[in-house]
Amino acid sequence: MALLEIRNLTRICNGLKAVDDVSFSVETGKFFTLLGPSGCGKTALLRMIAGFEPPDSGRILLDGIDLAGTPPEKRQIHTVFQGYALFPHMTVAENIVFPLKMAGKDARTVTTRLREALEEMHLKDKGLSFPHELSVTQKLRVALARGLINRPRLLLLDDPLGALDAEARQEMWHELVGLQKKLGISFLHATQFHGETQTLTQRKAVMREGRVGPPEALQGPAALRAAVSTQNVAATAASSPL
Repeated sequence: MALLEIRNLTRICNGLKAVDDVSFSVETGKFFTLLGPSGCGKTALLRMIAGFEPPDSGRILLDGIDLAGTPPEKRQIHTVFQGYALFPHMTVAENIVFPLKMAGKDARTVTTRLREALEEMHLKDKGLSFPHELSVTQKLRVALARGLINRPRLLLLDDPLGALDAEARQEMWHELVGLQKKLGISFLHATQFHGETQTLTQRKAVMREGRVGPPEALQGPAALRAAVSTQNVAATAASSPL
């Protein structure tokens, strides 16, 4: 069953189509990877799904409900950004529980979920630390904890592993997959790294020059445009042996 449906989504930036008539779907409880080079439109696409930017045309549906006009805080969608976007003046604990406090959760709920999040992300001894005192991997763990603490329906990941070295990236890939399976939350992960997606991703599509197509479109933009025009991305991904 599709949790997220993207239908003919287009976004024009500076006269160019950053996202060009994109359609695909993400199933409930699945890990979906959107693979593509830097500048292909991945971030613009995620920002529209999150509600930070409006599309010029097309529809975004969550559980069959059109999100047009719905502000980011009402979408049950959280985002982990490339730069993690941690508040530098807040401790790790304060960063993590920020969404809970914004949602008006009671003190007991905040304390319980914070304890669980710190343990889940291997940050038990970092609650009182500030972002500048953390390693890159630890900053990522804080951003993940903050993105998941409210248990959103969908977590958007904007290439958050890009700043890690190969070994740390592989380790965090496995952790992301484990988290997704444990929590049952749908993940939409945009990345430019192809290797890790080969075996760990349940569903996959490729993005080039603002267009989205099936995995075999890795051959190039021309092949992508042909593939997009002849088959549905979601159906292709569902049949892909991943």
